[in-house]
Amino acid sequence: MPNTHSDSAVQQVVLQPLPGDFAIWIFIFAELSVFAIFFAAYAITRNTHLELFNVAQTHINKTYGYINTILLLTSSYCVAIANRYIKEGRSTACTRFLAYAMMLGAAFLAVKIAEFNNDFANGITLSSNLFDMFYISLTVFHFMHVIMGMVILSVVTYKSYKGKYNATEHTGIETGSVYWHMVDLVWIILFSLVYILH
Repeated sequence: MPNTHSDSAVQQVVLQPLPGDFAIWIFIFAELSVFAIFFAAYAITRNTHLELFNVAQTHINKTYGYINTILLLTSSYCVAIANRYIKEGRSTACTRFLAYAMMLGAAFLAVKIAEFNNDFANGITLSSNLFDMFYISLTVFHFMHVIMGMVILSVVTYKSYKGKYNATEHTGIETGSVYWHMVDLVWIILFSLVYILH
């Protein structure tokens, strides 16, 4: 006797489409692939120069890294809340939380600039040693992605403020959010590898 209950349950399963524009996922895949290569190169080099990396790692100010992690995670949370609000048709609240996310992103950039200034003042440069080369290269590369994410969020926030999105049409917000979450994810991996791992 066929299990009609199971059959109907299977038929009710609907694959949810990816949030945002599909093109952003292709772009994110490409970006994550580049970061993965960077991270793999860092891990391999660290494994062969373990003592140098452990010593050089003590020269960076981890406080900046912790502060920026909190800022970026909170910003990503605000973006998630903005998505929830626009799906509920609460466009004003959505715009407000997108603005919060942008302010936190700007704070991240400001703290990162202060960190770079501190690093350069302490003689940490691309040519100092292998660890410093990776540390600066990875953080600058990520810094540029935060700037790009800020540009995307500013466009999305402006459109949200102008009432271009609603509960049924908010693909632009989802697209911007997906990219911002990618920036956050990459930072968590970068922070763990460069600032924390010994």
